[in-house]
Amino acid sequence: MPASDRPGTPPPPQTQYDARIVEPESGATLTPEQLARRLADTDVVIVGEYHGHHGSHLLQSRLQTALYRQQPRQVLSMEQFNLDHQPDLDRYLQGETGETEMIRDAGAWDNYRASYRPLVEFARQKSLPVIAANAPADVVRCVGRKGPSYLDKVPGSIRQALPSEPFMDTTAYREKFADAIGASHQGDGTVNKRMENTYKAQLLRDNTMAARIIEARTRFPGHQVLHLTGTFHSEDRLGTVALLKQRAPQLSVAVISPVLWPATTRKPPLEQNRAKGDFLYFIQPLPDEFKDPQREREALTVRFQRAPSNTCN
Repeated sequence: MPASDRPGTPPPPQTQYDARIVEPESGATLTPEQLARRLADTDVVIVGEYHGHHGSHLLQSRLQTALYRQQPRQVLSMEQFNLDHQPDLDRYLQGETGETEMIRDAGAWDNYRASYRPLVEFARQKSLPVIAANAPADVVRCVGRKGPSYLDKVPGSIRQALPSEPFMDTTAYREKFADAIGASHQGDGTVNKRMENTYKAQLLRDNTMAARIIEARTRFPGHQVLHLTGTFHSEDRLGTVALLKQRAPQLSVAVISPVLWPATTRKPPLEQNRAKGDFLYFIQPLPDEFKDPQREREALTVRFQRAPSNTCN
């Protein structure tokens, strides 16, 4: 019997839009509606994504509507907007600005229309709150350059909006981050310090998102929070998830993590990915951006040259 025909084994995703939801322990497949019923009483549902992957974003939209049918008191929380732009996002939700104005005013990501518009529009049509959950981009960037002490220079209004203990941490997340950026760099003192500052910037994002989720639960009692984030912030229940549980252990939290279906087999690699989430969804890998290393270096150089020139002084 082919692997895709075995009970509990999903067929491989056929297109970039497909997402095969799996319960990791049993291997059972679920529809978005079945998953929503399982999550109906969960306080916070966190869906990790590969940014720009159509399978991730279509699943998020389908799950958003399915969860709403189970629990209409819903809050959409998004890594893709920074907290200092909450007023700009609110003006759009209240019908005071148009979409292009909101995209410019709120600093929406370049792929907003292709990836996040359906989610925000559903919330707007249903008069649901949308939370700009991420830390201000300039502050994150400068913490990465200058270190945690940069927060002493941040204007009071912004600093008050950031969480207390903005650099709370867990050992497992630190180790994962070091592995991701290359542990071999740690032997050089200068590079090690740069890595530490970069990690502190990452923690600022995670702590801010965790705090914003808790604030949303306080502002909107009894509402279920659907939080969208890059998978690194949530998989293995680390990052934002671990800090959320540290800050509010009473909350029930479910993590839904993407896994790239391997190109060499029709059977999903459950064993090595079970710990990534309470539920997994398998999607096709994205195509390689480059095959030519020289063109990749040139593109990265251009990308860095376009980065904001904020000196962080």
